[in-house]
Amino acid sequence: MAIDPTGADLKAYLSVDPDEPVTMLNLLRFVEGGRARYDEYIAHFRRTSGRFGAEVVYYGYGGAPVVAEDGQAWDAVLLVRYPSRRAFSDMVRDPEYQKGTHLRTEALVEAVLQPTTPTERIMEP
Repeated sequence: MAIDPTGADLKAYLSVDPDEPVTMLNLLRFVEGGRARYDEYIAHFRRTSGRFGAEVVYYGYGGAPVVAEDGQAWDAVLLVRYPSRRAFSDMVRDPEYQKGTHLRTEALVEAVLQPTTPTERIMEP
């Protein structure tokens, strides 16, 4: 299962619009005992990501899904806003940030990192 982005992943990610603001959706599935390890990663992330403009919008543990097929439930969801795709890529390559990425890798059995961009359309009732 995929957990960490590769160089090819980051190259494709930056090919869209490297200066576009992005909110990264993280869907997380923990190894047994991984929840506490991921919380350690979040503490490291908060210490090292600010200089790249990263802002944690939401971090929460998943409950029993209302609608999902077997295997589609996630243990946690994390939303992080970045001023640009490039800022995310720069952070991922930063040596200080990388010192704590093992915490994330050790905590997860599976992850989805999906960039999202805000829509200008407002949904009306």
